[in-house]
Amino acid sequence: MTDLRLPRGLLATSVLYALLSAAPALADGPMLGGSVDGLIEHARLHNPAFAAERAEAEAARERIEPAGALPDPAFQIELMDATNTMRGGGTTILPGEVGETRYRVVQSFPAWGKRELDVRAATARAGRADAGREAVWLELSASIKGAWLRYYAADREAVLNRDALRLLQGLEEITLSRYRLGLLPQQAVLRAQREITAQRLSLVAVEQRRRTAAAALNALLARAPNSPLAAPAEPAPLVDLPPIDQLLTHTRDRNPLLAAEAAGVEAARFERDRTWRDRYPDFSIGLTNNRPRGGDPSWDVMFEVMIPLQQSARRAREREATYMLTAADARREAVEAKLQGELGSAHAAYSAGHDSLRLLRGTLLPQAEATRDASRSAFAAGSVDFDTVLEAERQLVATRLALLQAELDARLALTELEKIAGELP
Repeated sequence: MTDLRLPRGLLATSVLYALLSAAPALADGPMLGGSVDGLIEHARLHNPAFAAERAEAEAARERIEPAGALPDPAFQIELMDATNTMRGGGTTILPGEVGETRYRVVQSFPAWGKRELDVRAATARAGRADAGREAVWLELSASIKGAWLRYYAADREAVLNRDALRLLQGLEEITLSRYRLGLLPQQAVLRAQREITAQRLSLVAVEQRRRTAAAALNALLARAPNSPLAAPAEPAPLVDLPPIDQLLTHTRDRNPLLAAEAAGVEAARFERDRTWRDRYPDFSIGLTNNRPRGGDPSWDVMFEVMIPLQQSARRAREREATYMLTAADARREAVEAKLQGELGSAHAAYSAGHDSLRLLRGTLLPQAEATRDASRSAFAAGSVDFDTVLEAERQLVATRLALLQAELDARLALTELEKIAGELP
């Protein structure tokens, strides 16, 4: 019997080569583009704009603890009689070699309540940063969904154009055969060939739109423009929307832009209260160790209070803080009004698109298909001319494209609704 065992070194080399060859495929995983969920997950991990927002939110969170911390204490060393005039001798700056050396530690304390307000303001700003991060993520995910839907629509439009091209080529064959039998004039053949050329030009334009949509989608994923994308699968079925009043309430409770502005109002209120606290003076406490040369050491305690004399500047800062609170509250109201208008527009667009889809899919498309089938049968029997068949084919293609466009409009409106209201109830 022949020994089929490989030498140990060759076997190990073969296994290592196989693992290295498979590593890129394992690292890449399944190709992106088939569904929008995989694209969103990829963007969450790799999009640099969202990574920046995430880091800034974490940075804001780290500012809370320092906001309530005491200032660092100060250490002082004071050399009394550094020229040694009282004792005789030369000038020196060495501790213990002068008339008296004083070591002092000073700790400053803000007035009561200031540190607590600083912590609350920093916490509110951190909450605003968190809400801003979520708003950026919703905007990014909505952009990815919109770009994927345009990629999906361009891909489906290319399929429809290729189907139409095959139908026209079939008509061309029928026209040529009937022309050879003398049943059709040459103009019918030329007309069919012109339509085929026009359809090929349309297919070129559609393929260009598909590549453009793919490049835009890759840009949102922080990938090279020519990175491959899988063919898009069918999206989830469209859903019926809740009433507009329910969506408005949901938006007020869930929208991160409103949450960010509400946190901004809270932060401005704490900062105003903190400014009012500046009417109360800060103070410092110091502890001094006196070491005279040739004498006994002693201890001193120092208490220092800031005198709030600059009243005009302080009142100006208080008015500034009040105006900032007013501006923050107005910004919140403006954002809420803007979101309500955008929500109403998106709701109306989705409802119109949904209704158009029902009419196109349930009425107009079956009628166009029936007209096409009837005209082709009549053309085969010689009871209608070529132009009638061609017009029926064009109407069917136009209806399918209108159906695709209505679906795209409805899904884009749904994406806008999800960006404004969050996950729909």
